[in-house]
Amino acid sequence: MLLTACAYSILLLSQAQNTTTNQTSRIQQIPGSTLSFKMQSIPAGSFLIGSPNTEKNRKKTEGPQKKIQIPAFWMGAYEVTRDEFDVFLKDEQTSQNVDLDAITRPSAQYVDLTWGMGKEGGYPANSMSQFGALMYCKWLYQKTGIFFRLPTEAEWEYACRAGTNTTYYYGNDPNILYQYAWYLDNSEEKYQKVGLKKPNPWGLYDMLGNLMEWTLDHYESERYKDLVDNTEEKILPPKTAKYPKALRGGSYEEASYELRAAARYYSDPEWNKRDPQIPKSKWWLTEGKNVGFRLIQPVKQPTAADANQFFINYLGK
Repeated sequence: MLLTACAYSILLLSQAQNTTTNQTSRIQQIPGSTLSFKMQSIPAGSFLIGSPNTEKNRKKTEGPQKKIQIPAFWMGAYEVTRDEFDVFLKDEQTSQNVDLDAITRPSAQYVDLTWGMGKEGGYPANSMSQFGALMYCKWLYQKTGIFFRLPTEAEWEYACRAGTNTTYYYGNDPNILYQYAWYLDNSEEKYQKVGLKKPNPWGLYDMLGNLMEWTLDHYESERYKDLVDNTEEKILPPKTAKYPKALRGGSYEEASYELRAAARYYSDPEWNKRDPQIPKSKWWLTEGKNVGFRLIQPVKQPTAADANQFFINYLGK
């Protein structure tokens, strides 16, 4: 149920006060459960998106570098876990027949899409489409009255770098990446529980490795060429095409050079190769075992009308 207008206003005022007192983290309860998740404060600032021409293993899609202004936001300290996502999946009130503001109930998984790598107890939620990740954001908004969404590519990289400009947020040496990330060399070809490695300077765990993470953006290989230098990051209108969407961070399957902070990924129709549905499922990725997501919450919350329009634009409902 949505918060009343009065309660929602009080909530936003409280969050604004928290920001002004330099609160660096907060705990968000998940209604209908005993679960909660941690959000980290990401300060407003600017950074150079992409990688310099001198960076080893750099790809052309990571340039040219542009300076981007980023407004303040909150970001999940961890990737969304299966425990958290399951509250959404099992919510009996999530049905098209409840009311006009309700959420479409997720379709059932065809097989165990965790492939035996782990479910309860802190493992990250995986194998969902960008649509599924955004539907979780909408569900949380309906339950809490707080607007959550996926980060843009620029917001993700800004948060990942956490004020640094090196290859990785801890420096340039791939030989110590194992202290910060689960990747090809140490993952044993499976994802791990969230938060077991060292965080970045802003308290974010697993920004590199474990699961690659959905962003809000449609993937464009020459996106940075079209960016105007030293302007504020804006949410672009969604593309109608289902593919490709942009992801960041790499996963347990990638090599160290693929986990650089500037590295970009994009979705592939092959991720639904074994999907038995016709047409292919909007919800699940049968080959996307290494795909997950984390949430952001803009400090400047949209109006209810703007939040609802956002979900209509991106989800068609």
